[in-house]
Amino acid sequence: MRKAAIICLASVAGTVSTLGIQANCKSNGWDYNWDFRQPSSLVNPNSPDEDMEKKKSSSRRRLYLIRHGQYELNKQHDKEKVLTELGRQQAECTGKYLAKLGVKYSDLVISTMTRANETGEIILKQLNEPESNVVTEKFEIEKSDFLREGHPIDYVPSGVKFKPDSWEYTDGARIEAAFRRYFHRAHYSQEDDSEEIIVCHANVIRYFICRAAQNPPEGWLRMSLANGSVTEIVLEPNGAVFISGIGEKGFMPTNMITFT
Repeated sequence: MRKAAIICLASVAGTVSTLGIQANCKSNGWDYNWDFRQPSSLVNPNSPDEDMEKKKSSSRRRLYLIRHGQYELNKQHDKEKVLTELGRQQAECTGKYLAKLGVKYSDLVISTMTRANETGEIILKQLNEPESNVVTEKFEIEKSDFLREGHPIDYVPSGVKFKPDSWEYTDGARIEAAFRRYFHRAHYSQEDDSEEIIVCHANVIRYFICRAAQNPPEGWLRMSLANGSVTEIVLEPNGAVFISGIGEKGFMPTNMITFT
Protein backbone atom coordinates (compact mmCIF):
# COMPACT_ATOMS: atom_id res chain seq x y z
CA MET A 1 0.00 0.00 0.00
CA ARG A 2 2.80 2.41 0.90
CA LYS A 3 4.68 1.66 -2.33
CA ALA A 4 1.52 2.28 -4.32
CA ALA A 5 1.06 5.63 -2.64
CA ILE A 6 4.61 6.66 -3.52
CA ILE A 7 4.09 5.65 -7.14
CA CYS A 8 0.86 7.64 -7.20
CA LEU A 9 2.64 10.75 -5.89
CA ALA A 10 5.36 10.35 -8.49
CA SER A 11 2.71 10.14 -11.16
CA VAL A 12 1.07 13.31 -9.92
CA ALA A 13 4.42 15.08 -9.91
CA GLY A 14 4.94 14.03 -13.51
CA THR A 15 1.51 15.38 -14.43
CA VAL A 16 2.28 18.69 -12.76
CA SER A 17 5.49 18.97 -14.74
CA THR A 18 3.71 18.03 -17.97
CA LEU A 19 1.05 20.66 -17.45
CA GLY A 20 3.71 23.29 -17.06
CA ILE A 21 2.52 24.32 -13.62
CA GLN A 22 6.08 24.33 -12.33
CA ALA A 23 6.88 27.08 -14.80
CA ASN A 24 4.82 29.42 -12.60
CA CYS A 25 7.27 28.97 -9.71
CA LYS A 26 9.54 31.83 -10.65
CA SER A 27 12.84 32.49 -8.90
CA ASN A 28 14.64 35.77 -8.51
CA GLY A 29 17.95 33.95 -8.26
CA TRP A 30 20.37 33.99 -5.36
CA ASP A 31 21.66 37.22 -3.90
CA TYR A 32 25.31 36.46 -3.15
CA ASN A 33 25.72 39.82 -1.45
CA TRP A 34 22.96 39.17 1.09
CA ASP A 35 25.42 39.82 3.93
CA PHE A 36 26.99 42.87 2.21
CA ARG A 37 30.36 41.12 2.23
CA GLN A 38 30.92 40.37 -1.43
CA PRO A 39 34.50 41.49 -2.19
CA SER A 40 33.24 43.93 -4.80
CA SER A 41 31.22 45.76 -2.13
CA LEU A 42 34.20 46.04 0.23
CA VAL A 43 36.51 47.96 -2.09
CA ASN A 44 36.30 51.14 -4.12
CA PRO A 45 34.98 50.65 -7.69
CA ASN A 46 38.29 51.72 -9.20
CA SER A 47 40.44 49.56 -6.94
CA PRO A 48 42.79 47.05 -8.60
CA ASP A 49 41.81 43.38 -8.76
CA GLU A 50 44.47 42.54 -6.18
CA ASP A 51 42.57 44.52 -3.54
CA MET A 52 39.37 42.60 -4.27
CA GLU A 53 41.20 39.27 -4.00
CA LYS A 54 42.41 40.22 -0.53
CA LYS A 55 38.79 40.71 0.58
CA LYS A 56 37.66 37.23 -0.47
CA SER A 57 36.61 34.88 2.31
CA SER A 58 38.18 31.42 2.22
CA SER A 59 36.58 29.76 5.26
CA ARG A 60 33.22 28.17 6.00
CA ARG A 61 31.05 28.91 9.05
CA ARG A 62 28.73 26.21 10.38
CA LEU A 63 26.05 27.39 12.82
CA TYR A 64 24.20 25.08 15.21
CA LEU A 65 20.99 26.79 16.32
CA ILE A 66 19.62 25.23 19.50
CA ARG A 67 16.13 25.79 20.87
CA HIS A 68 15.96 25.89 24.67
CA GLY A 69 14.48 23.04 26.69
CA GLN A 70 10.94 22.82 28.06
CA TYR A 71 10.25 25.51 30.65
CA GLU A 72 7.63 26.73 33.12
CA LEU A 73 5.29 28.24 30.55
CA ASN A 74 2.62 29.55 32.90
CA LYS A 75 4.86 31.80 34.96
CA GLN A 76 4.59 35.56 34.53
CA HIS A 77 8.16 36.86 34.72
CA ASP A 78 11.17 35.67 32.76
CA LYS A 79 13.17 34.82 35.89
CA GLU A 80 10.38 32.43 36.91
CA LYS A 81 10.32 30.69 33.53
CA VAL A 82 13.02 28.21 34.43
CA LEU A 83 13.54 24.85 32.78
CA THR A 84 11.39 21.99 33.97
CA GLU A 85 13.09 18.75 34.98
CA LEU A 86 12.31 17.41 31.51
CA GLY A 87 13.72 20.59 29.99
CA ARG A 88 16.99 20.07 31.83
CA GLN A 89 17.13 16.49 30.57
CA GLN A 90 16.49 17.71 27.03
CA ALA A 91 19.32 20.23 27.28
CA GLU A 92 21.64 17.56 28.64
CA CYS A 93 20.70 15.27 25.76
CA THR A 94 21.40 18.02 23.25
CA GLY A 95 24.73 18.80 24.89
CA LYS A 96 25.77 15.14 24.70
CA TYR A 97 24.82 15.06 21.03
CA LEU A 98 26.92 18.14 20.26
CA ALA A 99 29.79 16.71 22.28
CA LYS A 100 29.75 13.46 20.30
CA LEU A 101 30.20 15.36 17.03
CA GLY A 102 33.77 15.98 18.11
CA VAL A 103 34.20 19.26 16.29
CA LYS A 104 36.22 22.31 17.28
CA TYR A 105 33.60 24.82 18.40
CA SER A 106 34.85 28.37 18.42
CA ASP A 107 31.89 30.23 19.92
CA LEU A 108 28.86 29.69 22.12
CA VAL A 109 26.26 32.47 21.96
CA ILE A 110 23.33 32.32 24.39
CA SER A 111 20.15 34.37 24.68
CA THR A 112 19.92 36.17 28.01
CA MET A 113 16.41 34.85 28.71
CA THR A 114 16.37 32.44 31.65
CA ARG A 115 15.30 29.29 29.79
CA ALA A 116 17.93 29.77 27.08
CA ASN A 117 20.65 30.70 29.55
CA GLU A 118 20.01 27.55 31.60
CA THR A 119 19.99 25.44 28.44
CA GLY A 120 23.29 26.95 27.31
CA GLU A 121 24.94 26.34 30.68
CA ILE A 122 23.87 22.68 30.64
CA ILE A 123 25.16 22.25 27.08
CA LEU A 124 28.47 23.89 28.04
CA LYS A 125 28.83 21.47 30.94
CA GLN A 126 28.40 18.52 28.59
CA LEU A 127 30.96 19.92 26.17
CA ASN A 128 33.47 20.16 29.03
CA GLU A 129 32.96 16.59 30.27
CA PRO A 130 36.17 14.48 30.23
CA GLU A 131 34.62 11.95 27.83
CA SER A 132 33.59 14.70 25.41
CA ASN A 133 35.17 14.64 21.96
CA VAL A 134 34.94 18.42 21.67
CA VAL A 135 37.99 20.65 21.40
CA THR A 136 37.21 23.91 23.21
CA GLU A 137 40.45 25.68 22.38
CA LYS A 138 39.89 29.47 22.36
CA PHE A 139 36.23 28.84 23.12
CA GLU A 140 34.38 32.15 23.43
CA ILE A 141 31.05 32.55 25.27
CA GLU A 142 28.68 35.45 24.66
CA LYS A 143 25.35 36.27 26.33
CA SER A 144 23.21 38.22 23.88
CA ASP A 145 20.09 40.37 24.33
CA PHE A 146 19.70 40.37 20.56
CA LEU A 147 18.58 36.73 20.69
CA ARG A 148 15.72 37.13 23.15
CA GLU A 149 12.36 35.72 22.06
CA GLY A 150 9.89 37.92 20.23
CA HIS A 151 7.55 38.34 17.28
CA PRO A 152 9.83 38.80 14.24
CA ILE A 153 7.27 39.86 11.64
CA ASP A 154 3.57 39.36 10.91
CA TYR A 155 3.12 35.83 9.65
CA VAL A 156 1.34 34.41 6.61
CA PRO A 157 -1.11 32.68 6.52
CA SER A 158 -2.80 34.85 9.12
CA GLY A 159 -5.27 32.13 10.11
CA VAL A 160 -2.68 30.38 12.27
CA LYS A 161 -3.81 30.30 15.90
CA PHE A 162 -1.00 32.31 17.41
CA LYS A 163 -1.49 35.58 19.24
CA PRO A 164 1.71 37.33 20.36
CA ASP A 165 1.81 39.69 23.29
CA SER A 166 1.67 43.34 22.31
CA TRP A 167 5.28 43.99 23.33
CA GLU A 168 6.50 41.32 20.92
CA TYR A 169 5.59 43.48 17.93
CA THR A 170 8.45 45.81 18.84
CA ASP A 171 11.04 43.06 18.45
CA GLY A 172 11.23 42.76 14.68
CA ALA A 173 14.09 45.22 14.28
CA ARG A 174 16.07 43.60 17.10
CA ILE A 175 15.68 40.08 15.67
CA GLU A 176 16.66 41.33 12.22
CA ALA A 177 19.70 42.97 13.83
CA ALA A 178 20.53 39.61 15.43
CA PHE A 179 20.42 37.96 12.01
CA ARG A 180 22.80 40.54 10.57
CA ARG A 181 25.09 40.21 13.58
CA TYR A 182 25.44 36.42 13.53
CA PHE A 183 24.71 35.45 9.93
CA HIS A 184 27.43 36.35 7.45
CA ARG A 185 30.25 34.64 5.64
CA ALA A 186 33.57 34.35 7.45
CA HIS A 187 35.75 37.44 7.56
CA TYR A 188 38.48 37.38 4.93
CA SER A 189 41.07 37.25 7.72
CA GLN A 190 39.64 33.98 9.10
CA GLU A 191 41.98 31.15 8.15
CA ASP A 192 40.08 28.05 9.34
CA ASP A 193 36.50 26.84 9.12
CA SER A 194 34.48 27.50 12.28
CA GLU A 195 31.73 25.65 14.14
CA GLU A 196 29.52 27.89 16.29
CA ILE A 197 26.62 27.22 18.66
CA ILE A 198 23.73 29.63 19.18
CA VAL A 199 21.19 28.87 21.92
CA CYS A 200 17.97 30.83 21.63
CA HIS A 201 14.26 30.51 20.81
CA ALA A 202 11.82 29.02 18.30
CA ASN A 203 10.56 32.27 16.75
CA VAL A 204 14.07 33.63 16.38
CA ILE A 205 15.43 30.44 14.82
CA ARG A 206 12.50 30.11 12.42
CA TYR A 207 13.00 33.68 11.27
CA PHE A 208 16.73 33.04 10.83
CA ILE A 209 15.96 29.99 8.66
CA CYS A 210 13.72 32.01 6.34
CA ARG A 211 16.21 34.85 6.05
CA ALA A 212 19.20 32.56 5.50
CA ALA A 213 17.40 30.63 2.78
CA GLN A 214 16.21 33.90 1.18
CA ASN A 215 12.63 32.74 1.60
CA PRO A 216 9.81 35.14 2.53
CA PRO A 217 10.40 35.89 6.24
CA GLU A 218 6.65 36.04 6.91
CA GLY A 219 6.63 32.24 6.54
CA TRP A 220 8.49 31.72 9.82
CA LEU A 221 5.47 30.22 11.60
CA ARG A 222 5.09 27.41 9.05
CA MET A 223 7.72 25.38 10.92
CA SER A 224 7.73 23.67 14.29
CA LEU A 225 10.84 23.21 16.41
CA ALA A 226 11.06 20.80 19.32
CA ASN A 227 12.62 21.78 22.62
CA GLY A 228 16.35 21.09 22.53
CA SER A 229 16.32 20.57 18.74
CA VAL A 230 19.29 21.41 16.51
CA THR A 231 19.13 23.39 13.27
CA GLU A 232 22.33 23.35 11.23
CA ILE A 233 23.14 26.07 8.69
CA VAL A 234 26.33 26.35 6.64
CA LEU A 235 27.57 29.72 5.39
CA GLU A 236 29.95 29.29 2.47
CA PRO A 237 32.79 31.74 1.75
CA ASN A 238 31.27 32.73 -1.61
CA GLY A 239 27.93 33.76 -0.07
CA ALA A 240 26.06 30.52 -0.67
CA VAL A 241 24.01 29.09 2.21
CA PHE A 242 23.07 25.47 2.89
CA ILE A 243 20.62 24.24 5.53
CA SER A 244 21.80 20.81 6.63
CA GLY A 245 18.96 20.16 9.06
CA ILE A 246 15.96 21.89 10.62
CA GLY A 247 14.84 21.02 14.14
CA GLU A 248 16.85 17.80 14.36
CA LYS A 249 15.74 15.75 17.36
CA GLY A 250 16.48 12.15 16.38
CA PHE A 251 19.17 11.97 19.07
CA MET A 252 16.50 12.43 21.75
CA PRO A 253 14.25 9.62 23.12
CA THR A 254 10.72 9.97 21.75
CA ASN A 255 9.20 10.29 25.22
CA MET A 256 11.31 13.40 25.82
CA ILE A 257 10.19 15.33 22.72
CA THR A 258 8.02 18.39 23.39
CA PHE A 259 7.16 21.59 21.51
CA THR A 260 6.32 24.02 24.32
